[in-house]
Amino acid sequence: MPFAQLVLGPPGSGKSTYCNGSKSCLPDLLALPVDSISRILDIGRTSFEPMLIRRCIVHQFMGAIGRKCSVVNLDPANDQTSYPCALDVRDLITLDEIMMDEELGPNGGVLYALEELEHNIDWLEQGLGQLGGVRRIYNTVLKTLGLEGRYTDYPLLTEDYILFDCPGQVELFTHHSSLRNIFFRLQKLGYRLVVLHLTDSYTLTLPSLYISTLLLSLRAMLQMDLPHLNVLTKIDKLSQYTPLPFNLDYYTEVQDLSYLLPHLADESPALQNARYEGLNKAIVELVEDFGLVGFETLAVEDKKSMMTLLHAIDRAGGYAFGGAEGANDTVWQVAMREGMTTMDVRDVQERWLDAKDEWDELERGQRKEDAEAKIGSGELDDNDSLDGNGLAGAGMSDSGIKIIRKS
Repeated sequence: MPFAQLVLGPPGSGKSTYCNGSKSCLPDLLALPVDSISRILDIGRTSFEPMLIRRCIVHQFMGAIGRKCSVVNLDPANDQTSYPCALDVRDLITLDEIMMDEELGPNGGVLYALEELEHNIDWLEQGLGQLGGVRRIYNTVLKTLGLEGRYTDYPLLTEDYILFDCPGQVELFTHHSSLRNIFFRLQKLGYRLVVLHLTDSYTLTLPSLYISTLLLSLRAMLQMDLPHLNVLTKIDKLSQYTPLPFNLDYYTEVQDLSYLLPHLADESPALQNARYEGLNKAIVELVEDFGLVGFETLAVEDKKSMMTLLHAIDRAGGYAFGGAEGANDTVWQVAMREGMTTMDVRDVQERWLDAKDEWDELERGQRKEDAEAKIGSGELDDNDSLDGNGLAGAGMSDSGIKIIRKS
């Protein structure tokens, strides 16, 4: 059963950065050279698409198990992705073509592009099928090695874990139907989908921005009608802004919003008008009456923060109860599946707000000690240097300790 994340959010919320960071935390297994796979399969280099060959599941068969992750770009305006696209909507239609041929602006062009993708959903289905279409290659490998008929229930013979990097136009996930229809179609094909709605944590610094974020998140949840997580990104930058009047858990758990109304009135003289008081009260009561909105937090460059969020996503999508990982997992993979990496919001408060400098210094020291230990054990070359943060150069290994389970 294939699993996927639908990464939504307004421009600048960190969608592409998240997709890039998630791909690093959910790494593809190191691929054999194409020539090596071609010799094993006794086929020519051009007999299969290079993408399928390089992502061949044979390495999982060889014993190193990880979660295969592919990123699909659905934003026709995103022409400089920071990650390798396994599938790109720009191969179907580009924003420049739409704006020229249909005489539309950028926002209208993106809406048109998603409508075009909806009408050509077969193109998307075919591309997604190729990302997971490795069983035939795997069976050929088994036959070549004389193992035909064995390992037929190998747990990783599933489609890739997919990240959909979606456009930032909020219309697409608040009232326009094309994006929702596309994902409903994928859901009927068996995909287990989780919506990830990203928002810059800067919105917490102004009550008006926070309440607007609550309304946007609520509307997106009602529109998409799928398992849904709202995420406050760039939480590691929050200490650089104006101090918050409440602790972080007040905002993530969306506690009694009536306490926020006086701060909202103090934000601007225009909001102190009596006619706005009733409107503001009605808005916060609307959000509270639905009782749907809550937030996770994310510092995308922090592995523990990323793993905590991934654990929440897996539970929302059911991956935690039917994941593909098994033996030979790294410590991080085992910890994520067992829930040992979760961070309470109070831990996030301490790490990124109350004692950020102390934690930064502590982690720099730990990284430096780890790197020096690797150099001492010969895992790093003598030429690999430590930077100012105690990090090793490109030669530093990140494979982690392996846990070998006996069959």
